[in-house]
Amino acid sequence: MTPLRQNIARLSILVSLIVLAIKYSAYYVSHSSALLADAIETILNVIAAIGTLWAVNIAAQPADENHPYGHGKAEYLWAIIEGILVVLTAIGIFLIACYDFLHPSSLKEPFIGVFLNAFAGMVNFIWARIMIIIGRKYDSQALLSAGAHVQSDVWASLALVIGVSLIPLLHWLWIDPLLSILVALNVLWTGFGMMRHSMKGLMDEAPAPELIEKVFKIITEKGEGALEAHDLRMRKVGALYFVEFHLVVDDHMSITEAHDICDHIESAIRKYLGSASIHIHVEPEKIAKEEHLSGHKHRNVLTLS
Repeated sequence: MTPLRQNIARLSILVSLIVLAIKYSAYYVSHSSALLADAIETILNVIAAIGTLWAVNIAAQPADENHPYGHGKAEYLWAIIEGILVVLTAIGIFLIACYDFLHPSSLKEPFIGVFLNAFAGMVNFIWARIMIIIGRKYDSQALLSAGAHVQSDVWASLALVIGVSLIPLLHWLWIDPLLSILVALNVLWTGFGMMRHSMKGLMDEAPAPELIEKVFKIITEKGEGALEAHDLRMRKVGALYFVEFHLVVDDHMSITEAHDICDHIESAIRKYLGSASIHIHVEPEKIAKEEHLSGHKHRNVLTLS
């Protein structure tokens, strides 16, 4: 693991605790159910930060006998768990908001609460951007999910600052629980979005077509001497790409020559993709033709010569 990713995950716990303290103080001085909902959501941020640290630590462990393809999916797994926790939190906030809607109460110090909540929102915004930038740089799904989660919290805080400020001016007490309901809906949307995105990684969804086409182009350029490439399959786990395909060569080509062609292709693919596990199945032209005649259809056939 890069020290930077690890340090970001650790600092995320500290930042979440600080923001939680500020937001609870905002609720304590104002008695606003909307600000309470925001504080409850921040408790989840603390749990998420702890889980993120666990995920990036596990994901960074090298491959071993029990996990020959590495531990990169730990980040996707945690992102799914975090998404479920977010959804459950949204349901809890919604139930509290419904109760407060039926039993409205006046606020104590709304403007002090609004000021504290706005300050917490600024801290969250800065930290969310840091996590998203680092997450994109190192292809960390855990950091990206945590950053998206915190960033959604920022927009909720902004809405609360505006909404709660209007309550003492308009004397509409129902605005407070209504804002809580909106927070719950925002949290719910975020949770489903996190799970949907992470499921793509767990289900080994193929990369973008443009990326696959680029890899095909590299095979074409660096596969001089081979006859055909087919059945290209790609997936990505964290920062690691998995690439595999069949390479058809002349029946009389030596193992050494075929090996050299594979080396050239692998080197070029890794130069473009970065970290990659590449598996090339070399097959003689005669066998490839026999498979074709027997009705076996090759996918993504690319003629090299």
